Amino acid sequence: MKTIFRIAKTELRTLFYSPIAWFLLIVFLVQCGIAYLGSVSGMARMQEMRGVVMMGGPMSLTEQIFLGRGGLFQGVMQNLYLYIPLLTMSLISRETGSGTIKLLYSSPISVREIVFGKYLAMMIYSLLLVAIVSIFVITGLFQIPHLDTGMLLTGLLGFYLLLCAYSAIGLFMSCLTTYQVVAAICTFVMIGILSYIGTLWQRIEFVRELTYFLSIRGRTESMLVGLLTTKDVIYFCVIVYIFLGLSIFKLKAGMESKPAMVKAGRYIAIVASALLIGYISSIPSLIGYYDATANKSRTLTPKVQKILTELGDEPLEITAYNNLLDRFYFLGDPASYNANSDRWAPYLRFRNNIKLNTINYYDSAKGNDFIWKAYPGKNLKEMAQQYAKNQEIDLKSFKSPEEMRKIIDLRPEQNRYVMQLKWKGRTTFLRVFDDQTMWPGETEVAAALKRLQQAKLPKIAFLTGNLERNISKMSDRDYKILTNYPTFRNSLVNQGFDVLSISLDTTDIPADISTLVIADPRIPIAPAAMERLQQYIRNGGNLLIAGEPGRQAIVNPLLQELGVQLTEGMIIQESAEMAPDQVMPDLTKTAAGFSKPLAKRAEDSVKVFMPSTAGLAFTGNSAYAIKPLLVSDAKLTWNRLKPLDLEMVTNAVAAENTDSPVTFAVKKTGETPKDGAAANTSFTAKKSNAPSKEEKSKAPAAKPQVTSAPAEEMAVEEGPYGGPGSRPRTAVATVSFSAADGDVRGPIPTVASLTRQVNGREQRIVVAGDADFISNQGLRRPGTANFIFTTALFSWLSNGEFPIDASRPDPKDTRVNPSQDDMGLLRLMYLWIAPATLLAFGAILLIRRKRK
Repeated sequence: MKTIFRIAKTELRTLFYSPIAWFLLIVFLVQCGIAYLGSVSGMARMQEMRGVVMMGGPMSLTEQIFLGRGGLFQGVMQNLYLYIPLLTMSLISRETGSGTIKLLYSSPISVREIVFGKYLAMMIYSLLLVAIVSIFVITGLFQIPHLDTGMLLTGLLGFYLLLCAYSAIGLFMSCLTTYQVVAAICTFVMIGILSYIGTLWQRIEFVRELTYFLSIRGRTESMLVGLLTTKDVIYFCVIVYIFLGLSIFKLKAGMESKPAMVKAGRYIAIVASALLIGYISSIPSLIGYYDATANKSRTLTPKVQKILTELGDEPLEITAYNNLLDRFYFLGDPASYNANSDRWAPYLRFRNNIKLNTINYYDSAKGNDFIWKAYPGKNLKEMAQQYAKNQEIDLKSFKSPEEMRKIIDLRPEQNRYVMQLKWKGRTTFLRVFDDQTMWPGETEVAAALKRLQQAKLPKIAFLTGNLERNISKMSDRDYKILTNYPTFRNSLVNQGFDVLSISLDTTDIPADISTLVIADPRIPIAPAAMERLQQYIRNGGNLLIAGEPGRQAIVNPLLQELGVQLTEGMIIQESAEMAPDQVMPDLTKTAAGFSKPLAKRAEDSVKVFMPSTAGLAFTGNSAYAIKPLLVSDAKLTWNRLKPLDLEMVTNAVAAENTDSPVTFAVKKTGETPKDGAAANTSFTAKKSNAPSKEEKSKAPAAKPQVTSAPAEEMAVEEGPYGGPGSRPRTAVATVSFSAADGDVRGPIPTVASLTRQVNGREQRIVVAGDADFISNQGLRRPGTANFIFTTALFSWLSNGEFPIDASRPDPKDTRVNPSQDDMGLLRLMYLWIAPATLLAFGAILLIRRKRK
């Protein structure tokens, strides 16, 4: 060991007595400073603009500034291949080029000590690069409160292991040639080969395992996000073992007279033993894990771990059905096998008897219309043949539509990429989705696994027969997105529920449903059906009843026994941007307690959008404990009894031009006097200047005309059309608070929960004055809590069985201390003073060395 340390010391002295080592340190310091300060400056700017750094939710600044895309670690690690070859190119080449290698051969120093000594020198120099990165990590501890140090430490370890791997590669390449530049180029090439070898021969089952293991790309990704695995650590050790072993045998070959077969056998033995070690270390049951993150965010949540544990020792089989003509075909392509295995790695960590299969077929697929356009005039088989040929795929390995339907009919799944989970003879589907993530998340996977375990699944039954909302239609008022839209991640069928429609005219209410939904019946419920409903309620069945303004006479008879009634009229809300019947009630504390995501929305004052809602009144003689879930704003809303005909206004204006949207504004023009006199609120609809059929017949130079109308009727200003100077058309309807007409100021409950104990269980009922807040249109409303609120309702009604709560605590490292004003001083310190100090120290050392 003394000899190894002595060689390392000599190599370091030689290295630092040359400008290249100091130059690389300075450049690396500046690069780290630019990356770190750029990220901190961006976060500080965003923080000063918005008050908090948010991108769709609280954001971990440890990840964003240090470890994420564009962060410090990612920025410097993607350029490491430029630094190391310049340092390693002379390790052995210098000795062989100058002839000093012969002196080393003739000395009592062994080849192994030479290689290990020089490699130790590179490991020490790599520690200096790690120390430079650590400067910014330490700075971050003072500038970012609650920094996730565990994640940063694993990131530093991954950074150092990558440096050591690159150094071993460079050392071996330096053994191959006497020319230092050639050694540097060979190092570049070898690093490139190891970076891209994982993409080669991925359709060949045996070969792809070897090439994927050898690939160095992505090996530090887990460490950069705080997850340390034995598989990744052993990989870097194996790479170092391979190239140091090859270096030793290469130098020995220069001083020994051995047959070529013996020399080749040594190299083969090194590579073969390394691959064997790598294969064993990659066996799922032998992989060790350590989650260093503060919130254990790289580990499945305890609830999901419990679901996996409850599967027992019975194997879980996952079969992916992959359609060649589907736009998600790439997910099941044989070349994506290892990527899919990585997606299932968090689950394999806790259950290693998961078997992954793929069945390839071709069939028509929804959402991939470009293929039909690309191959006009071809039938399905001809199109598949041509497409397979273009993709260099053998169509013989794909099942035809007829062969596939003998196995399973995937037409209800739109012949999309879908996974079927099978356990103990039970099956369920796990889908991919039309969003940026595509792959099912922890919540969706856990829901599918739990469905396999439960003999009785929560069923949501939607009442039909009285023109209620339809769960199979995509129109604005209906409920397909909420219930059974397979490509939407948060649809009930993807969260663990079964949904169905029932008509009480022909059948009784099934005994196995968890919740019955009555959504906006528009004709009176027949007496026989009403009796069945009331009996269901008396027996303790869970229920969601959603009414609408104008449907009070239909819904209130059913609500009478519950102690809740829809109030007459509708709620009006003052707004400068929305129509007066569009209400944005607040979440109550009771509602916030239904789920963690909903509690976060309530804390952030996010509201629920209810387009046209009736209020709720409580009779006071109910057997239920009644608690409001949504309540309208006390200052901005009131209950209006007098009918409000908004359709008259919008239709009248829309008749003038159907191409332009109608925009509304509710303008408060006065306060209610103490004597109870009415205050006025104006409702305005503005349209573009396109003419109607009658107006087209007018002379172009017709003078503007004004037609006045009483309150709640339309006043339209007309003018010339089709050119510059055309004037907008405006429709005005006045909506006024009138105490004399029975209007009542808010706050007004719009959704309430009812509970009582019956038949040994808690009965849960939700009553809403609006059925649109869970409609296809209502759920599309951006910036609202509609979907999270709706999901929380069904979770509460199903006693929390589904959806699976896989949420984690919010990160704490969400603020930076420096302001934008501080960035100038930080840039001066890290981009000028620190590099200048390092430059001066190196220059002094080099000058003193030259004088000696």
